[in-house]
Amino acid sequence: MEHGPSLLRDGVMMLGFGLVFVLIFRRFGLGATLGYLVAGAVVGPQLLGLVGGAESKMGIAELGITLLLFIVGLELNPSRLWRMKQEIFGLGALQVVLCGLAISGVVWVATRSSFAATLALGLPLALSSTAQVLPMLQSAGRMRTPFGERAFSILLFQDLSIVPLITIIAVMSRNPADANGPPGWLLFIYTLIAIAGLILAGRFLLRPLFRIIGNMGEREMFVFAGLFTVIASAAVMESLGLSTALGAFVAGVMLADSPYRHELEADVEPFRSILLGLFFLTIGMLLDLHAIAERPLFVAGMALALIATKAAIIMSIGLLFKMRWREALALGLLLSQGGEFAFVLFAQAQNALLIAPEAASLFGAIVTLSMATTPFLMRITQRIRTEPVRLEDREGPTSDGANALIVGYGRFGQTVGQMLVAQGIPVTLIDMDIEMIDVAGNFGAKVYYGDGTRMDLLRQAGAAEAELIMFCIDNDQIGPDLVEAVHEAFPKAEIFVRAYDRRALVKLRDAPTAGVVREVMESAVKMARLAMRSLGIEEEEITRTEDHYRARDKERLKAQYESGDVRAARDRIITQDARSGIGESGAK
Repeated sequence: MEHGPSLLRDGVMMLGFGLVFVLIFRRFGLGATLGYLVAGAVVGPQLLGLVGGAESKMGIAELGITLLLFIVGLELNPSRLWRMKQEIFGLGALQVVLCGLAISGVVWVATRSSFAATLALGLPLALSSTAQVLPMLQSAGRMRTPFGERAFSILLFQDLSIVPLITIIAVMSRNPADANGPPGWLLFIYTLIAIAGLILAGRFLLRPLFRIIGNMGEREMFVFAGLFTVIASAAVMESLGLSTALGAFVAGVMLADSPYRHELEADVEPFRSILLGLFFLTIGMLLDLHAIAERPLFVAGMALALIATKAAIIMSIGLLFKMRWREALALGLLLSQGGEFAFVLFAQAQNALLIAPEAASLFGAIVTLSMATTPFLMRITQRIRTEPVRLEDREGPTSDGANALIVGYGRFGQTVGQMLVAQGIPVTLIDMDIEMIDVAGNFGAKVYYGDGTRMDLLRQAGAAEAELIMFCIDNDQIGPDLVEAVHEAFPKAEIFVRAYDRRALVKLRDAPTAGVVREVMESAVKMARLAMRSLGIEEEEITRTEDHYRARDKERLKAQYESGDVRAARDRIITQDARSGIGESGAK
């Protein structure tokens, strides 16, 4: 009976302290990650002692890392992976190898540890914080710029390198319990087999499953299926003694070029945020503050050495890849901190009896301190890193960027989209009709499944970077409240709306739109012109008639806008008994 209240009390304490510290740290521009770590240290057994049993909570908390890698995978369809192969396997591989060896050398000089312990401590420090860097790139609007893609490529290779790093630690293990485990070469074969199995499952099981759910139109089932996909892929990897995060990443990549990508991102993101926060809270609780207090100079000195070593090496690699020195410096500073996977690898090394618990806590503190410095370093060096503005050097969106976001890809949206594409404007398309998505795919158009009136899905689809957001949905679905919310959330985008009729026009009269178009107005006018032409009426007279109609319709709309009443200015409707004024209208 005590277990339930204890669990609830722990949950309240962890979430409450996490909320307070994250708000404080965000207020000072230090980021959520550091807030969670400090909150965990404060609420944990070594300070206030309000929550215990951090080890028991770690299993659930590590799901946050797994979900993070799933979302990273969703960002990378195979074609984009192929396009970025040089950055991922060139820039990324060089960074991990050179930084890992250099930092291992620094660790050996500072600690004179054994070869195995030095590698177990040094190699994880080569990894940077995906959870900290990606939000910084997104908030700065640089995620899809050449600079952002290089940073992302390095982070991606770091995430992929978790598997070989875990394998290296397993090979060096001194734990008798690990002696019966599979050798490193067999783990590598297991990894290849598991990846191939996940690819086949994604192609022949997951996509048909999401198609069935999409036809049902139930969002709850999408959430359920998304979480099942992540946890099942992670469980397959765990059963083979491999990285659960890699399994989730592969599952994400397999769904990255499917129509359901944005819907999955929007549905899984809240769980990822909560569980990743819980992961950092748990890490904060596990930090041995007494060991840190005994050697504060060592922690500070090693954190400084870590930052300086990584920044120098990454900047040098950036220059080798023909980046300008300011960009290379920015990249080095941005990725100079330790990362969340270091905590996972330190725990693996501790279980393998390669390092003592005190060492894991000390180096965990070094990672934490290095993460705390990143926002300060980026702020202090902003002037140095800022490139002189030259028109030819301005970074525009890459081919994956969403300059225009079109919601609704029926007959109306298809015309809008094709005209924009003909002008070379990158377009992202969203629709909820599975059959329409399949038909569009047959004609070479990429349409994503989802409800484009949801703010979270718009954000996942790239609305924050879009210059145009165009609601081309039929019927009267777009109201002023939604347009106001979209404008407030994505102020850089011009908003256009397809209106069902003049009632919709009047309803949207005060909404912050760049344009509202009645869906049948122009086609009806064109048919009337064709009809008059078939009766032999002269072209000049047809044009006068159209001008007269448009002028009266404009007067009527103006009166309706001012009054908010669709019945206003009914006298401006042209009827059989009120046909005068056409000649005068044409002369105006």
